[in-house]
Amino acid sequence: MSRRVVRQSKFRHVFGQAAKADQAYEDIRVSKVTWDSSFCAVNPKFLAIIVEAGGGGAFIVLPLAKTGRVDKNFPLVTGHTAPVLDIDWCPHNDNVIASASDDTTVMVWQIPDYTPMRNITEPIITLEGHSKRVGILSWHPTARNVLLSAGGDNVIIIWNVGTGEVLLSLDDMHPDVIHSVCWNSNGSLLATTCKDKTLRIIDPRKGQVVAERFAAHEGMRPMRAVFTRQGHIFTTGFTRMSQRELGLWDPNNFEEPVALQEMDTSNGVLLPFYDPDSSIVYLCGKGDSSIRYFEITDEPPFVHYLNTFSSKEPQRGMGFMPKRGLDVSKCEIARFYKLHERKCEPIIMTVPRKSDLFQDDLYPDTPGPEPALEADEWLAGQDAEPVLISLRDGYVPPKHRELRVTKRNILDARPPSGPRRSQSASDAPLSQHTLETLLEEIKALRERVQAQEQRITALENMLCELVDGTD
Repeated sequence: MSRRVVRQSKFRHVFGQAAKADQAYEDIRVSKVTWDSSFCAVNPKFLAIIVEAGGGGAFIVLPLAKTGRVDKNFPLVTGHTAPVLDIDWCPHNDNVIASASDDTTVMVWQIPDYTPMRNITEPIITLEGHSKRVGILSWHPTARNVLLSAGGDNVIIIWNVGTGEVLLSLDDMHPDVIHSVCWNSNGSLLATTCKDKTLRIIDPRKGQVVAERFAAHEGMRPMRAVFTRQGHIFTTGFTRMSQRELGLWDPNNFEEPVALQEMDTSNGVLLPFYDPDSSIVYLCGKGDSSIRYFEITDEPPFVHYLNTFSSKEPQRGMGFMPKRGLDVSKCEIARFYKLHERKCEPIIMTVPRKSDLFQDDLYPDTPGPEPALEADEWLAGQDAEPVLISLRDGYVPPKHRELRVTKRNILDARPPSGPRRSQSASDAPLSQHTLETLLEEIKALRERVQAQEQRITALENMLCELVDGTD
């Protein structure tokens, strides 16, 4: 009589739990745009959600602690002239977020730590280079101010947000609409999926496709791909019979999948959220009311089903908190922000443990907010793994850090070197003296503007107090 051996894993008993009603964010008009992005982005300071907006595109940014009912006049971030399709927080500055829109532009915004009195309408910088709508954004995991955008023009552009210039443009790689783009852990490679059913591994600095697999999933509906920490590619897609399917692939041998599993019949595209620290992938289908999660290991069958978190309401979108924003004292290993039609509900994934001590086996050192490289170093060919931090004493987000944009064609006379980089014929050399004078003048102007803003805020607060007093 054979005994069935149960696979050993510390994540076998991970369970999901919706936060209490008073921890949700109520009365938010979540966007109804038909687009397969997550509509939500979250970091240890803020929750951002794409919302319905008349006459353009907007998203709302709430401090994480501002739970409960959201005032209908709460300020929005409004600057796009058409619906916002994707948003992404900068991994190296918790006050900076990028937005992509149907209006063909990408905008980068500085979010203050205080709640503004009126809508934020002026981005730090607007990035214009796509000829059709921009639906995908992804910050570089280790290089400062490097942002990737992908548009309906089938072009991927990599920007230096600090100067506003195009670093690289990958415009002849995809013959059809790009469905997803993902960086690997050090930002040296990209995994992309496309409407032509091909999964591609791209070296963006060489401008080369280094590996590709046609019909990783045979169905016509959109496919998604993410890198795992082992360097494999985890994909979600559809079979020819419209069954949802997941796959694991080795880019060095794309002939056969490492694993391929059919799941269920449903129309919703499965959005994979991968945690490299635990090697757990969470699958959230748009329109589903569940989150399924799997552990990826080196042992067959390689992708191990763990459990399913189920609820009654379908999800319109999903935000995924970076590891440094979790509560380590409660053995929380993932936190999602599930979008309903009119609210956002946190869902907490926990490993049950009896001890209150820090569980170092659950929390290896994880990427922190410091970049490992400057944009120019990465472009010149350097690679670096993320700068890691320990979560033993919890994580406290740093105070407001301003993103300074320095337009290269004003302050830098050196032409960019290397292949396929943006160049401006009008760049004129400036003396060191002129450079220092300009920088001093800019600094003084910034300080004056900051002082005026503080004065305006103080006067507005006085006005509110007076109005409340007369009532």
